[in-house]
Amino acid sequence: MAGHSKWANIKHKKGRADAKRGKIFTRISKELTIASREGGSDADSNPRLRLAIQNARSVNMPNDNIIRAIKKGTGEIEGVTYEEITYEGYAPNGIAIILETVTDNKNRTVSEIRALMSRNGGNLGETNSVAWNFERKGVVTIATKELSEEELFEIVLESGAEDLEYDDENSRVICPMEQFSVVNKFFEDKNFEITEAKLEYIAKNTVDIPTVEAAQKILKFIDVLEEHDDVQNVFSNFEIDDSIAAELEDEE
Repeated sequence: MAGHSKWANIKHKKGRADAKRGKIFTRISKELTIASREGGSDADSNPRLRLAIQNARSVNMPNDNIIRAIKKGTGEIEGVTYEEITYEGYAPNGIAIILETVTDNKNRTVSEIRALMSRNGGNLGETNSVAWNFERKGVVTIATKELSEEELFEIVLESGAEDLEYDDENSRVICPMEQFSVVNKFFEDKNFEITEAKLEYIAKNTVDIPTVEAAQKILKFIDVLEEHDDVQNVFSNFEIDDSIAAELEDEE
């Protein structure tokens, strides 16, 4: 269905975190390295690498950085060996959290993540403590191009996607994981500006945040996790009401 636009309620916070350009480049460099290590340096035959290159270019990552990260993955340039690890846990107010990390020292990473969660009112959970409430989906974020929600939703359905989180500037197109590459290519072929495309954990059931204070605490919690060098992505199951989002905007 259309209308899942509550994501826009926290985009100001996400935008502030994503403005940390160095962190973005580090995250994408790791993804380029892992993708090339697993599937080789030919983007035409390596879908994961092709997607990583697309995301790198969408944030104007220098071509030299892209090539260097790929060569680290193929072993042409010496580099560290990365491991992908997913953690689950809880933020304040019992909000479910899934963390995707890439690390060269998993013992250090788990220790630091546990400490960060504990110090900020959350805790690290066991495997599948919250994952049962999430589905793996493809998410293609596109420039809205001054289209109305109804106009864009018609295009979304044509692409084979199943949902739209609409925003005036950038909208998120959500699709089954199996359709991800097809939907991504559809919007490429339609000449939409794709600002990001990746697989995400989407919550089946969400929790409304009751107050501004609670929202601030949860957003700070996520900010702290996102700032950790090994964290690639943070997913959660909270929603912020429009009125609370407006108050958050006013306080910035």
